[in-house]
Amino acid sequence: MTASEPTIELDQRFSSEGAQPLPWTSVIDVLESAEIFWLSTVRGDGRPHVTPLPAMWLDGALYFCTGPKEQKTRNIQANPRCALTTGSNEFRSGIDVVVEGRAFRLTEEDMLTRLATIWLSKLDWRFDVVEGGFRDPATPGDDGDPDDLAMALVFGVAPSKVLAFGKGEPYSQTRYRF
Repeated sequence: MTASEPTIELDQRFSSEGAQPLPWTSVIDVLESAEIFWLSTVRGDGRPHVTPLPAMWLDGALYFCTGPKEQKTRNIQANPRCALTTGSNEFRSGIDVVVEGRAFRLTEEDMLTRLATIWLSKLDWRFDVVEGGFRDPATPGDDGDPDDLAMALVFGVAPSKVLAFGKGEPYSQTRYRF
């Protein structure tokens, strides 16, 4: 996955007078430093499913992992469209970011190894790269069973659209399209 530069547009309807679009580099800083994101997927019956999880920004996409039998995996398999959000719970400061795109399964060993290194350095969470996914060596599981609790599938979301909300004067809403 290679990073591309988005087109940037300030939405004047939701921005203070005199606000400027947030630079893409500021959004990347938020994505790289955030530890928790909220993943929103859609169940087969149309109901939303939202869950907090760590995600890592690398080469123009956000990556997260989840068990093969979890609800979010089933949702993504049926409908890969999803959103990941992160930011601050402060009203008058910070930047909130919404990343929209389509989830894809990552199985490429070199990229999985790079991501496992980031998980370890950022969150002190160790993953071994096995069979096209992650295995948590600290979680007991039945070795060799890809559906055991220690196994995790890794998904990426390359953004199709990103929204960034600058909070505090001047308030701003910036759209980034890819």
